[in-house]
Amino acid sequence: MTAKHDKKAPVRDERFNYRSWPFYWIARASGRYRGRMEEMLRGTTLDMPRWRVLMTLHQDRVASVSEIAAHSSEKLPTMTRIIQRMEADGLVRRRPRPGREHVMEVVLTDAGEVAGNEAWACADSIYGQAFAGMTDAELEQLTGLLQRVAENLKASGE
Repeated sequence: MTAKHDKKAPVRDERFNYRSWPFYWIARASGRYRGRMEEMLRGTTLDMPRWRVLMTLHQDRVASVSEIAAHSSEKLPTMTRIIQRMEADGLVRRRPRPGREHVMEVVLTDAGEVAGNEAWACADSIYGQAFAGMTDAELEQLTGLLQRVAENLKASGE
């Protein structure tokens, strides 16, 4: 038996309450965040996939297509198409990575910077609403816990 199958699946507990299941709340928060962002982005030229590209580039300034896909939880072929559309719209440009020409880097254009700033204003508003009443220490703890969950669930090839 491999280590993957050593543990028995948990027995279904008839007393199970989905409201006490952490994944329920992660999914619920994520769904509500996505819905609010989609509402806010309707007033811009962006959608959620484009926002995720701009969010990554705002932080990292330059990233490969595969790095952006990993940060935005999109499959690489899907992210490639999103970036191609954004390039056609003048929001980003692609270039070979120096020394590793087979790796395509993505950088913001001036128009992408403007669109990103507009989207950041939307995200900032939602951030304020989502974390209202939480202390910096609580936010730090929440972020740390979610990072641990994500790391625990990381696929073997990541």
